[in-house]
Amino acid sequence: MLDTRKKKIIAKASAVLLALLLWQLLSTLVGSDILLVSPIGVVKRLFSLVLEAEFLSTVGFTLSRIAVGFLLGLIAGTLLALLAGRFEIVEILLWPYMITVKSVPVASFVVVALIWFSASGLSALISFLMVLPIIYTNLLDGIKSVDKKMLEMADVFKMPHLRRLRFIWLPSVKPFLLSGCRISLGLAWKSGVAAELIGYPEGSVGEALYYSKLFLNTADLFAWTVVIVLLSIIFEKLFLFILKRILKGVESI
Repeated sequence: MLDTRKKKIIAKASAVLLALLLWQLLSTLVGSDILLVSPIGVVKRLFSLVLEAEFLSTVGFTLSRIAVGFLLGLIAGTLLALLAGRFEIVEILLWPYMITVKSVPVASFVVVALIWFSASGLSALISFLMVLPIIYTNLLDGIKSVDKKMLEMADVFKMPHLRRLRFIWLPSVKPFLLSGCRISLGLAWKSGVAAELIGYPEGSVGEALYYSKLFLNTADLFAWTVVIVLLSIIFEKLFLFILKRILKGVESI
């Protein structure tokens, strides 16, 4: 008998295969690679793309900037959440900024950023702005969810700060932090690449997508989209693995 995990893997693989078959069928019915390229055509273009001299530098350009933007957003969001959790006045003062960043469309930030800064750091800035309020809000909710009676008991028994962190704060905040990272990682890639598509800085994935659209090269468009999805998944899995290891290390102190 197959266990539940294997059944889920088989079910998901079957769903992907079915989607690919449907895609191939639609592509055949449309009969135009410009309107809808076949999955086989995308795979062929993807392999040829990987072999091009500029591929690694293009991927490295976008990956480095989105990674920097995400990490800066994570650090800033964490520090601001800690301050807001400690001092209510900080939460009140930050509220209009956070609600504005969460509400304003990415395109508006991109246009303003292009007026003030060069396009080369655009994806880092936009990723930072998208990640910041998510991490801040999630962590602040986690801080507020900590059991006040547990904190009072820790004060009564004069529990050391390290033990408070390990047994009270981390168990409450950890799920909120991991959830915020999962959400913001995907958003960082979407917003970062979208920013590059609008500003098309030289040597970026966004520039490659822009020229794919300009020259109606649908195979390139789909191939670069697959690259973006794979990079996003790999980066998310790797970062969450490292973060969980760090949190586990702190919990075991």
